[in-house]
Amino acid sequence: MALKARLIERALEEGFVMARVCRPDAVPEVPERLAAFVEAGYHGQMGWMADRMHWRGNPAALWPEAKSVLMLAESYAPEHDPREVLSMADRGAISVYAQNKDYHDLVKKRLKRLARWFIEEAGGELKVFVDTAPVPEKALGAAAGLGWQGKHTNLVSRDWGNWAFLGSIFTTVELDPDTPEGDHCGSCTSCLDACPTNAFPGPYQLDARRCISYLTIEHKGPIEEPLRGLMGNHIYGCDDCLAACPWNKFAVAASDIRYAAKDDLAAPALADLVGLDDAAFRAKFSGSPIKRIGRDRFVRNVLYAIGNSGDIALKLVAKALATDPDPTVADAARWAVTQLGKT
Repeated sequence: MALKARLIERALEEGFVMARVCRPDAVPEVPERLAAFVEAGYHGQMGWMADRMHWRGNPAALWPEAKSVLMLAESYAPEHDPREVLSMADRGAISVYAQNKDYHDLVKKRLKRLARWFIEEAGGELKVFVDTAPVPEKALGAAAGLGWQGKHTNLVSRDWGNWAFLGSIFTTVELDPDTPEGDHCGSCTSCLDACPTNAFPGPYQLDARRCISYLTIEHKGPIEEPLRGLMGNHIYGCDDCLAACPWNKFAVAASDIRYAAKDDLAAPALADLVGLDDAAFRAKFSGSPIKRIGRDRFVRNVLYAIGNSGDIALKLVAKALATDPDPTVADAARWAVTQLGKT
């Protein structure tokens, strides 16, 4: 069996749902798109996107010796509709990918096992990436034929929907590239229509400053008041546009049980989360991607959800944080109390 065929077979054995190959220079459109994104200010507080535009816009510059890029998709498809929790006002909505172990660790270990096998078989040099370097993974995934970038800007596949983590292996070994996948969104606008904050200026465009995933994870400090009311009970990330995609009827079940939601994170009670101090927060979210945003930002999000809940029983727990040492938390608490006072 040819080297590439054996490599892809091995990748599937490791648990990836698809693996395809492209050249590092297969995405010449990325620099212009990235420059327009940053120039419009759509990156918000994510200054690292502007600071590392040369590498993020040109994968070939990241490691000039690389000849091929193996792009891999690993499914984390949920067994239920993650939008069900949105109707539970006293519960928090956590993005599916963050309801258990940190995917960075799981995917990277799988990539490293595959990389070791590849070195033994083919020699050469390689580098492994999973959201840990300025790699335009979605664009490379589309160029390699994993799927296409949908109108919500995420990768979509006719074979596995859009619930997948992306990883990449850059190698000095020459591998035959695959054919890019065409766009199959058609006239559908389900993902755009599902966004609570109208974060899409148009198809294939995202203004991160209005995206709930960005607001709950990347945005530091108070969130603009008009957006707070649109966030509903989202407290970490948002899956609304992903969950709305019709191609998910072909979603492949996650192969790793560690992606399944923990019982206390599938629909956690807001009252149980808002009182977390730093130590309790760190203990609860040890090994979780949620841990990286810290207690203050997380509790800020929970307080916005409490303010949107309409549940007067939560007014007292919000009021208790109105003098919190963190000014953003205190501001969010006062806002929540005010909102609940209107019910």
